[in-house]
Formats: sequence, structure tokens, C-alpha cells
Amino acid sequence: MGHFGFNAVLRDYARLGRLLAHDGAWDGKQIVPAQWMIDATTVRASDGYLQPGAATKRFGYGYLLWLFPGERRQFALLGYKGQYICVDPTSKVVMVHTAIEEPVHRDEPWVLWSALVDQLG
Repeated sequence: MGHFGFNAVLRDYARLGRLLAHDGAWDGKQIVPAQWMIDATTVRASDGYLQPGAATKRFGYGYLLWLFPGERRQFALLGYKGQYICVDPTSKVVMVHTAIEEPVHRDEPWVLWSALVDQLG
């Protein structure tokens, strides 16, 4: 199961988000190839079934990453019971949520994310 069992504390999730926000670079050193990061977080025109609204009602789908709708490249790692890391590479804004959310997939986190990016991005 390549998508299961990643266990970390808030600070580590934020560090991962920071790495992703910088397209795989950390303090000027490229850890993950930048082109791979762009490919992982962008849906090709030929893959319309992965677009936001087609893959799910809200998100598109990249390489185990969920893609926000809109022109701006934004994505999230969505975990168990509402845990997530949201990333906006343009502004380098990262939001991490580690608490359990019942029920999951509510609208509030995404409204908060949009407002955060609007204000800081």
C-alpha cells in the first residue's frame, strides 16, 4: 500500500508541505526533481478524467495528490479522518490539519484554505 501509514507530527507535515511548496527544493538544494513535482500536480489536457470536478466533485487527481480547481496550481495530501496538507506553490503558503474531523469532507477547511491563499498569496 503505497498510500498508507505515513505517521508524523505537525512540524514534520509542515516540513513536507514546505518541500512541496518549493517544488521539491529545500534551502536551495533540489531534493525532488522540479519537473516531477510539476507533473505530479498538473493534469494534462489528455487526462480530462483526472480534472477537478471529474475525478471527484471537488478535487482533481495527480500522483497521489488531490488538485484544487482553478487556474492556480494548488494541491493537497488528504489523509485519514480529515488530516491534510494543503500547498500553494505560487505563494509558498502551506496549511496543515492534524485533528480528526467528523464527518470528513466538510466544506469549512476548503473555505478556510481559499481565504488564506486570497489573503497571503
